[in-house]
Amino acid sequence: MLDRVPLLGRIPRNLLVLMTVLVLAGAGGGFYLFQPWKAFTSTTVDEALPAPATTAAATSRPAGSAPTVAQTQGTPGNTSTPAAAPVELARGSFVSGEHDTSGTARVVRLSDGGIVLRLEDLRTSEGPDVRVYLSKRPAAESKADTLGDGAVELDHLKGNRGNQNYTIPVGTDLSQFHSAVIWCSRFSVGFGAADLTPAAK
Repeated sequence: MLDRVPLLGRIPRNLLVLMTVLVLAGAGGGFYLFQPWKAFTSTTVDEALPAPATTAAATSRPAGSAPTVAQTQGTPGNTSTPAAAPVELARGSFVSGEHDTSGTARVVRLSDGGIVLRLEDLRTSEGPDVRVYLSKRPAAESKADTLGDGAVELDHLKGNRGNQNYTIPVGTDLSQFHSAVIWCSRFSVGFGAADLTPAAK
């Protein structure tokens, strides 16, 4: 008579437990790598461009001295001098790579001399380990599957929608970089990129 014992009944219990653990671990690893729930979520960031500071200049007069014209006319004793306004150095519009991406990238020199990459009206997808880069390649190349040599990472993407600022490291030669890229480091693909066209002087 043929043996009709189910196949699973022939597998030792310890081996069956091990197989179950491996399957669950594999499923958990897949969830960690792909994070599929991010296809249905969104994070909005709305940062203002850092405003120029003002420099206070104290105006005082020694005791017993005559008041100045400004003081007799009621001008406050402390005056402030506006700092230089931010200057746009370059800008460009995002084009889609692996995901639909739109918005504007601007390179802006702040009043304190620092330089930021500003993303405005950004709309892209969320994803695992998404970062912002400057690339030496044009957007047509960097938007998809290559950052090229010498790309500079600025930070993790703060949100897949909105307005946000990323500090560009001091000493970066901006003339060498041609695009801003939203890049998924886990899978080495670009979500989108924007050519950085220098502002007219």
